[in-house]
Amino acid sequence: MPQTVTPGTEVVPRTRLRWWTELPLILLVYGCYSAGRLLARGDVDSAVGHGLAILRVEKALHLDAEHPLNRLFTREAWLGVPADFWYASLHYLVTPLVLVWLFKMRAEHYRAARTWLMTSTFLGLIGFTLLPTCPPRLLSAGHGFVDTMAQYSSYGWWGGAASAPRGMGGMTNQYAAMPSLHVGWALWCGVMLWRYGGTRLAKACGVLYPLLTAIVVMGTANHYFLDAAAGVAVMGVGLLLAPRVLRAADLLRVRLSRGAAPAPDVTGSPIVSAGCQTSAGERIPRQRESRLEPAAGPDASPSDAGEGAPAPAR
Repeated sequence: MPQTVTPGTEVVPRTRLRWWTELPLILLVYGCYSAGRLLARGDVDSAVGHGLAILRVEKALHLDAEHPLNRLFTREAWLGVPADFWYASLHYLVTPLVLVWLFKMRAEHYRAARTWLMTSTFLGLIGFTLLPTCPPRLLSAGHGFVDTMAQYSSYGWWGGAASAPRGMGGMTNQYAAMPSLHVGWALWCGVMLWRYGGTRLAKACGVLYPLLTAIVVMGTANHYFLDAAAGVAVMGVGLLLAPRVLRAADLLRVRLSRGAAPAPDVTGSPIVSAGCQTSAGERIPRQRESRLEPAAGPDASPSDAGEGAPAPAR
């Protein structure tokens, strides 16, 4: 009995991941991330207004942890300088390293993890566009924040424009504070290390890395506490949407492969059965005839049986 397949439930063929297809995809997403931050500059006045509104909400809820951390990092250079290096570099080093590690060592989990990261990143870009936010370090001095990146710029390669190299501050959007993808990406790395690291050291790093990153982004006055919380929320929504994105990508790939498949050559293909038809109970053409050939049929004549054969009894 023929089986019918419900539309949308087809088995999607698994394709082996290749680095030369994954690398351009990662670079494309990172390029969109950088371009999105650059293009979604927004109005400076509205960005400052959003930053002050976040600060007022935090003070009302007693969540303004940025002030004590920023004072500590400003006063203690042995904390402020490493924190600035952390903020300026690990965001762009640890995340690609974890991706490569998953690709090489945990390939069965790589595709889902990569889709989660990309989906969350695009959600973050939407936040940058809709809600440009002035970070604490760019507020007026009366609000009590010190830009540690500018204070300790002589120790590193960055200038006064956040983590951008000297002379390249105009090529970055300094009002992309909400949500904090520094915290979001660090959380993603932490979850990957905790779930697939396999050692106690990896699990410890999976816990400490996002927590320390959250402390660093607030202590350096680059993000508010609510920015960090929004980064966590964006990763949560991205985790929920990632399976849907995967299914949509799989169905799209199946449809594209079907559309690109060449039509079968009906006219030029040889007919194996030579026009024979199979009937019920037969697996191959003329199966019944082959079964009846050794024994003579009831109406067979002596000539059919061969010369010298005894006549059938009557």
